Amino acid sequence: MSQFDTVIRGGTIVDGTGGEPFVADVAIKDGRIADIGQGLAAGRSEIDAQGRLVTPGFVDIHTHYDGQVTWDNRLAPSSYHGVTTAVIGNCGVGFAPCRRDEASREGLVRLMEGVEDIPHPVLTAGLPWTWQTFPEYLDYLASRSFDIDVVSYVPHAPLRVYVMGERGANREPATEADIGEMCRLLGEALDLGAAGIATSRSLFHRSSDGRATPTYDVAQAELLAFARVLREKGKGVFQIVEDLHLPTASLAPLRELAETAGRPLTFPIGTGNTGPFRYPSLLEELSAANEAGVVMKGQLMPRGIGMILGFELTLNPFYTTATYQRLASLPLAARLRELRKPEVRDAILAEPMDPDPALVLGRVVRDFEHMFLLGDTPDYEQPPELSIAARARAAGMTPEAFAYELLIEGESGGKLYLAMANFAEGKLDAVGQILSHPDVVLGLGDGGAHVGTICDASYSTFALTHWARDRKRDRKSIPDVVHRLTQATARILGLKDRGVLAPGLRADINVIDLDRLSLLRPEVHYDMPAGGRRLLQKASGYDVTMVGGQIVYEDGAPTGQLPGKLVRVN
Repeated sequence: MSQFDTVIRGGTIVDGTGGEPFVADVAIKDGRIADIGQGLAAGRSEIDAQGRLVTPGFVDIHTHYDGQVTWDNRLAPSSYHGVTTAVIGNCGVGFAPCRRDEASREGLVRLMEGVEDIPHPVLTAGLPWTWQTFPEYLDYLASRSFDIDVVSYVPHAPLRVYVMGERGANREPATEADIGEMCRLLGEALDLGAAGIATSRSLFHRSSDGRATPTYDVAQAELLAFARVLREKGKGVFQIVEDLHLPTASLAPLRELAETAGRPLTFPIGTGNTGPFRYPSLLEELSAANEAGVVMKGQLMPRGIGMILGFELTLNPFYTTATYQRLASLPLAARLRELRKPEVRDAILAEPMDPDPALVLGRVVRDFEHMFLLGDTPDYEQPPELSIAARARAAGMTPEAFAYELLIEGESGGKLYLAMANFAEGKLDAVGQILSHPDVVLGLGDGGAHVGTICDASYSTFALTHWARDRKRDRKSIPDVVHRLTQATARILGLKDRGVLAPGLRADINVIDLDRLSLLRPEVHYDMPAGGRRLLQKASGYDVTMVGGQIVYEDGAPTGQLPGKLVRVN
């Protein structure tokens, strides 16, 4: 009888700690790592990992699968990219707690539709609404199985509206009684395994009806009350989105929250495409806080935060022109036939844009200086001379006309990539500087959200290929990149059973052919509830992804195994 269930044989171990790689076998028994060493005994099954990297499964601490986990068992696209644990409830949006009346449910649907670009019909058709309280939502998730594990924050916006009703949705100040009840419910959720509290005070987060998220200008006192709950319970993380790009912004309010909580606080960090750049001073503040023992961790998207534009997608550079609006409801094939007519083209190019005020991303769809043709082999760091604006100038055309011609090509129309942020001066050099900071982890892929505009959940694959293998300057080490995807993110959440390859820990493991690892072209799929559309991006080079010792993906294809569960954080 075999001593082990599975042995991964002869791979190069990158254990997640940031230490030097080494060649060894990994033995698995009962869903956990039983041993790591040379010449281990045979397993009932064996995986030949010679010439491959063997890493912990990636822990993605910023996803938005809050709806998808209620109707789908596979948390794609994240699970295509080595992710074995995903955290939901980010940015303070989600679907619990929620009162049973139609107005309450509609409000949260509109908020998620606006903030995270998940279409209203998808959410109304997909959400079963079998819960009202946050504990009931967790219980529902606990009854389901997934291809990867799921962890959840308590989202502040639903909590506020649940307690305060329309006053909360209208962003009225919370009373002492309101705050007391929200704190009680937060404490109850923490006792039942919630990962912490998540909120947003960003002007970019709006409901699809144009209203700011209920937490946008919430008083610091309300957040400090939550921080004191985290301290009292001795558990939980504070996740927050602030508009740190503003000239007067600093980390001081966030540091106050972290100091009060005595718990980790995590927030997005990056840079705009044009100066003055705020990230150097923010990194200094981040260093000072952590040196003083205040645990604060920035989350960084390791490439340009990118929007994909096309006539098949939510946005394109002409989406609010009068002529395009008249054609927008046509089936794609019929719409493209109309758009290819010279008279239609001329009309659209002559018409002004009138951006939808409820859709913040729509305001930048004509930033042609940072817009590129992504191509069949996606390139996320193209030089400025390949921008749509530069190529249009070289062709003697307006950028609008040049982009239009690209967008009507092919059976489903062309796709353009717009680097909205993290692409300062047309390069990722600023990202490289931020990524070198010891208190920055990788994240912000937004898996499950922005399904018709953004496809950044592939960031883990990009980090390994671009930063640890292909980039000529400021290349990062493989152990460092893996650490920022695994142990560093697991530690923020207090997940001590994963993120490192070591005996006794959970067998969440990737076997990766780094030479073959590559991103495939994002594609549109119509596989959501109500036939909803979403962008998916797959990868090649992941030989095996294991969750709890079971192979969930093999050569990029799902095996049908669903060992993933809700993880209640202790």
